[in-house]
Amino acid sequence: MRRGTWADDLSAITAISRDAVVRTAELERLGIAKGTISARCGERGPWQRILPGVVLLHNGPPTTLQRNLAALEYGGPDSLLSGHAALTALGYNRSASRNEVLLLVPSVCHRRDWAYVKVERTWRMPTLVQRGLLRLAPPERSLLDAARRTLLPDRCRALLADGIQRGDVTVDDLARELASGSHRGSHVPRAVLRELSEDAHSVAEVHARMLYGSSDLPPLQQGVDVLSATGQWLARPEGWLDDVALAWELDSPRYHFSPELHEATVVRRARMQREGIVVVSHSPEQISTAPATVLADLRAARSLAASRPRPSVFTVTGHTRRSAGLPAGYGGGDGAEPRSQQSNRTV
Repeated sequence: MRRGTWADDLSAITAISRDAVVRTAELERLGIAKGTISARCGERGPWQRILPGVVLLHNGPPTTLQRNLAALEYGGPDSLLSGHAALTALGYNRSASRNEVLLLVPSVCHRRDWAYVKVERTWRMPTLVQRGLLRLAPPERSLLDAARRTLLPDRCRALLADGIQRGDVTVDDLARELASGSHRGSHVPRAVLRELSEDAHSVAEVHARMLYGSSDLPPLQQGVDVLSATGQWLARPEGWLDDVALAWELDSPRYHFSPELHEATVVRRARMQREGIVVVSHSPEQISTAPATVLADLRAARSLAASRPRPSVFTVTGHTRRSAGLPAGYGGGDGAEPRSQQSNRTV
């Protein structure tokens, strides 16, 4: 296009842009002078300079897609989106407090943070995932890059558990990515992954115990194995009311990690219910957001359990397990059968 004639065919400008985002170098190749670009990106101009060397072909607020595209243009052809920006593009819930865009660029690329773009130079560029017009880091990298910038364990836990529940990654995938990546900011995700792999979900348990302790319900037993009248292991619920044979369980994030774990949990609860045990379960989210409802459920469940004859089940604690000759790993939690091969033995 001859210099000065571009204004007669604005469609040519639109054609070289991506959703109205275009590099100034591309505009210059169309014959648009640098001064003209600067004037049109001025205070009253129809365009805006959204990032260095990148123009948005309107003067209104950019969309999320346009912000992301501008970041990629700023980073160059080998750059990728990661962290929360990539996760949003992959279909994860967008956090209103996460407006920055994390941009991965090769270690030899000299870019710096600018405006809403946070640049991370890396020698370990991941394989790209293409989503429409966007180049993204894969889920495991995006999740860990976001997690390394999350200071609160609960938020980090929810973030990583979401990826696992969606089936995008496994705990092992995340562990490998964490081991291979930067150690900066890895303390919280490392601790969370340890909890997820061992199913500690300690924060939920602590919250649950504090909530229960604030109620007028009788003391709750923890860490006991529940056995049938014949000595068959049934479960190790998070809480147990022995006088009425009521089990309280917390649905750990791992409950949803795979069909196998879900099935194991369903089978375990059915096993308790066949023995006449009243089982009530809550998720960590319910403990945090609906404590009054949780306590109401527990009171109603206890009344129901007290209205029927107590089933012939009994419990064993750590000391009793040892004196009875049961191995220390007897009992499971979260659907697991006893690690002993003698799960049906009589005590």
